[in-house]
Amino acid sequence: MHPAFSVIFLTTLIGAGQGLFLALYTSELYAALGLLPAQDDPVYFGIGALLALVLLAGGLLASFFHLGHPERAWRSAARWRTSWLSREVIALPAFMGAVTVYGALHFFGWNPVIAVLGGGTAFHLTAAVGAVGVVLCLTLFLCTGMIYACLRFLQEWASPLTVINFLLLGTASGFTLATAFAAWTGRGLTRFFGGWALILLALAFLARVSSLIRNARLRHKSTLQSAIGVRHSRIRQISQGAMGGSFNTREFFHGRPARLVTTAQWVFLLLVFAVPAALLGVGLTRGGAGWLAAAFLVQYAGLVVERWVFFAQAQHPQNLYYQAA
Repeated sequence: MHPAFSVIFLTTLIGAGQGLFLALYTSELYAALGLLPAQDDPVYFGIGALLALVLLAGGLLASFFHLGHPERAWRSAARWRTSWLSREVIALPAFMGAVTVYGALHFFGWNPVIAVLGGGTAFHLTAAVGAVGVVLCLTLFLCTGMIYACLRFLQEWASPLTVINFLLLGTASGFTLATAFAAWTGRGLTRFFGGWALILLALAFLARVSSLIRNARLRHKSTLQSAIGVRHSRIRQISQGAMGGSFNTREFFHGRPARLVTTAQWVFLLLVFAVPAALLGVGLTRGGAGWLAAAFLVQYAGLVVERWVFFAQAQHPQNLYYQAA
């Protein structure tokens, strides 16, 4: 498939925003349960939610560059009963709304206790709003991943690993950003977020490598023989049936040599996993916010490459016909 950078930035930016929100809410729950020191700084949560909202808005803005008629974008939500894309279009603004309310409640101090749980644990209004946000966040991860995983004719995508990778990579990048944010603001959560970021990085590495191994071993159901109904063992195509390019030749193939895709795989494995893990380790031991910020920036650059590979690796069956230029 042809990787569209508008979609690449959409999926990577909103993934980091979702992960950052999950990190903030996790720290609030841990503090409420007494597993972390009380987090009573409303500005910290307010600015953190604003940062997550900026990432989500950036991804939403990037998606408009993929539309032929942006003024008709509202119509994309009309098929929510059958389309995962329509469901994503609904889930993303709903999640952004929850993040906005969550951040505003913290920032302005509108956080009353709405219930007292067993053991005297106070359940605040932000915890309830955050729980709704978590449900919407996970729904958004599911919708985004299923846009691609539901396409059975693209065998590289038609796997539960697609959804799992969207979830783990987005969450890992968000926790890496939360680590840098905590160090920059001077909060005592740097090691907490950093530890979770390393755990999520390890899980994301296992899932992404599993998908690469799976795709390398795929045996495609469609062949040149099945496409034209001729079972001869030797078929050679000498023309694509047209003298110039078309929408099919531009949008369903990346047009780059296979060695570039292979090289890009190794690049993103280094930039998404190895280098950020090393930078996180240095930042957590030396206590430097700069190292942690660099970890996120390098990781995000790697995620852009990773998402390019994700699209470029998908072999559309129509390329059996358009393989010869």
